[in-house]
Amino acid sequence: MPEQPAAPPTPSVPLAALLAREDLALRQIAGPADPGAVLHGAHTSEMADPYPYLLGGELLLTAGVHIPEAAGSGTYFDDYVSRIVAAGGAALGFGVAPVHDTVPRALVAACESFGLPLLEVPPQTTFAAVGRAVWQLMERARTAELRRVTEAQQSLAAAASRPDPVPNVLRQLAQRLGGRAVLYGPEGARIAAAGRMPAEAPAGDDPLASLARLLAGRGSASASDTTPSGVHLAAYALGAGQGFVLGVAVGRREPGDHTIASVAAVLLSLLTGEQQSGSGAARSCALVRLLLGGAPEDVAPLLGGDRWFVVHARPEARTVPLPASPERGDPPLPLAASALGAALGSPLFDLTGEVVRVLVPADREPGPQPGWTLGVSAAVAPGSWPAADAQAARALARARATRGALVRYGARAALADLVPPDEAEAHARTLLAPLEDKPALTETLRTWLSLHGSWDRTAVALAVHRNTVRQRIARCAALLGTDPDDPDVRMELWFALRRLDQ
Repeated sequence: MPEQPAAPPTPSVPLAALLAREDLALRQIAGPADPGAVLHGAHTSEMADPYPYLLGGELLLTAGVHIPEAAGSGTYFDDYVSRIVAAGGAALGFGVAPVHDTVPRALVAACESFGLPLLEVPPQTTFAAVGRAVWQLMERARTAELRRVTEAQQSLAAAASRPDPVPNVLRQLAQRLGGRAVLYGPEGARIAAAGRMPAEAPAGDDPLASLARLLAGRGSASASDTTPSGVHLAAYALGAGQGFVLGVAVGRREPGDHTIASVAAVLLSLLTGEQQSGSGAARSCALVRLLLGGAPEDVAPLLGGDRWFVVHARPEARTVPLPASPERGDPPLPLAASALGAALGSPLFDLTGEVVRVLVPADREPGPQPGWTLGVSAAVAPGSWPAADAQAARALARARATRGALVRYGARAALADLVPPDEAEAHARTLLAPLEDKPALTETLRTWLSLHGSWDRTAVALAVHRNTVRQRIARCAALLGTDPDDPDVRMELWFALRRLDQ
């Protein structure tokens, strides 16, 4: 039998909650009455083999159109139910109208044999009503989860401001997740802990400590695992190379647990790793020197890196709503920005409007982050931070326009590098001189060329109307005296714009 697939990442709802809906009048007639059974969706299919159409966790609804007349005397129902179970189906709902007056006895026996909950859907209840009820319950679960995350973030922040903040944060984290939270030192020693393990580990074995040591040894930002007894483990590195690790163990993993634990990791980084390692003081010194006129290349050694990425990130509205709304239970963006910095392995972040900017050392290659759209600059020396900031902004605009999770600024050798830099710059300035004092036109032309002349994508990237894009490009063409539809002209303009960006 194929391995059962994992359920999709959607809020789950108890099967019992659906059965409790009096307006649906559903009745379970076979399969285990498990109070912990959950649904991840509803799907209607009259296919004899629904396996290819299920993601896992669904309530499959059928009226039995696919059932042959002689099905009860063979293995049809056993084969049918076994395929649903193999695909990860959570339950089967059988409508007793209009094809069948009753649920076939052989189907009841097969569901009982394979342990699949079987629901009888009465004639007055439509499959559409059942599906709508499932999605309504899922939306309520999502709202409740957002509220839980927000309340947890607030309680963690409050705990960090009290005396003995580290034990308080761990205690709050363990309470909010319903498990155990442990802070490990650079040598793997347990510094503080709160809560209990959801299941007993074998004598002499601490799987959470083992995962923390593994994470510290390989230098990753986070790691996760599941024990044979079903305990979900997660470990988060605190700070940049400090060696402190937060370990979390829960019996059941909820969608918002990672966000809550990431916020706790950020707070613990501030409370422990930074003070004990001196990195917080180093950043403070770096900031003071910059404010007093120090050059970035002179200040960068205090921050621990010779080359850096600049990352621009914008949250996906459905995942990190903007602006934060306590009435809706939306998570505050500043805390989400802190969690993003921790995930990228850098506490150096800045929140400006709806964009988070993170300064990441070049030895930590930024990768896609769930819930965020990222633009990443080339790795540059500190003296080129302003140019890298512009690169990251353009990469983010392109990522949003193309609906990509992450776009990196391209900085590879090209034919243009064969032209002497001074001659190339002089040519570029002469060609683009009519746009010199018109930054909006210049940026529109640059974005439009980078997106292959797409009016709609350029409008998305610049957050303007597509007619505004057309008007600006027409204005550029008039000022430059060129035809932007000519590929040779486009190539020359792109060459000039790239030269001036360097």
